[in-house]
Amino acid sequence: MSRIVITGGAGFIGSNLARLALESGHSVVVVDDLSTGEKANLEGLDLDFVEMSILDEEELVPVFQGADSIVHLAAMGSVPRSIQDPHRTNDVNINGTLAVLQAARRADVNHLVFSSSSSVYGRNPALPKHEREWVRAMSPYAVTKLAGEQYVLAHQESYGMETLAFRFFNVFGPRQSVGHAYAAVIPRFLDAIIQGQPVTIYGDGTQSRSFTYVGTVCSVLLDAVERRVSHPEPVNLAFDTRTDLHGILTELESLVGSPVERIYEDPRPGDVKHSQAANSSLLTLFPQVKEKDLREGLAETLAWYKSQ
Repeated sequence: MSRIVITGGAGFIGSNLARLALESGHSVVVVDDLSTGEKANLEGLDLDFVEMSILDEEELVPVFQGADSIVHLAAMGSVPRSIQDPHRTNDVNINGTLAVLQAARRADVNHLVFSSSSSVYGRNPALPKHEREWVRAMSPYAVTKLAGEQYVLAHQESYGMETLAFRFFNVFGPRQSVGHAYAAVIPRFLDAIIQGQPVTIYGDGTQSRSFTYVGTVCSVLLDAVERRVSHPEPVNLAFDTRTDLHGILTELESLVGSPVERIYEDPRPGDVKHSQAANSSLLTLFPQVKEKDLREGLAETLAWYKSQ
């Protein structure tokens, strides 16, 4: 079994991955400064938790020593937050990623998996979006994710590190944070519905995404670690599906058994209108991966939020 370090492991995806890795018999080290993650997400898990910033390369080295793989998820997420605070987003997502990579080299850890984002495609209107399509970032967040993935891939060429850069597409599921200005769309919708309040839609509601269930994402991440998968190009971690916001709300209305009031506001700067993943690279590298049915994933997510 492997010793896996998860940066940002107290966050949404990281805490779900930590659970899955432990259930599979691996040992887990979580590195998180709790700026956006929550210690409660790791409650009851038998792992090593290190509270620290990924910007501290010197301190990362001893934490990484003895690890078989690093899954680097720590980041300042959210397009709107990056527009409000581009300097902090740049520092954490670019300088932090470089610090993680260099600390991994110094600790003799030669396998690293990175979370990039579909936001890097930006202005490119192509659907579905293939990894070799041109990119045109629309937000500081997208710029930092593009820079991060390129640093990760450059470490293959420059230092012989085995790396894999995934582009995530609108991951949703249990433990996704809500109740703050930068919450993602599905937890925002669920929080409003559970509290009996109208949902707010930025734009006309026709904007569409390849929504991806967190359990699927984590199963691919763990498989990548267990098989030490490396690839010289970014890989979309999503499926060739696309659902607009009205479609998401229709499914949620069906699940809760009542209509949902909707309030429309102006589109937010930096938001991409449509996003859809081409998944041929994913299926080549991970032929066993199965897409979670959207309705089933929403039902499990709704049940978790209600339990909280």
